[in-house]
Amino acid sequence: MKAPGRRKCPHCGAFYQPDRRNRRHQRYCAKPDCRKRSKAESQRRWLQRPENQSYFRGPENCQRVKAWRQRHPGCRRKKKAQAPAGLQEVFPTQASEAQGLSSCPGPDGLQDLFSMQPAMVVGLISMMTGSTLQEDIALTTG
Repeated sequence: MKAPGRRKCPHCGAFYQPDRRNRRHQRYCAKPDCRKRSKAESQRRWLQRPENQSYFRGPENCQRVKAWRQRHPGCRRKKKAQAPAGLQEVFPTQASEAQGLSSCPGPDGLQDLFSMQPAMVVGLISMMTGSTLQEDIALTTG
């Protein structure tokens, strides 16, 4: 015998406690598969009603959709996902007017230092110092 207030889901057969706000019309439990089945069933019932048979067809419905789109501009446009922020800020490389440009980089250039170090050593240094920033690793190896 089922507990009072509990219902049996028609899709999975499990007993569930309906939500108190929509207890009178909730028929399926909250599992994802059952929610999909509930949605499909409600859409099927909606499309079987005579007034909804041609809801998406015909010139008057095309006008209805066009009017809705004019009232809600930009609703269909998907927002671009923002790229995740990097660990380090990226600054464009520009020469300072006061310093001027040197013809060749010095021996302590970060990229030159890293190209000489095996990746295993750089990884070990970053693990020991707790920092993955190139500047910190360069200071440690220097």
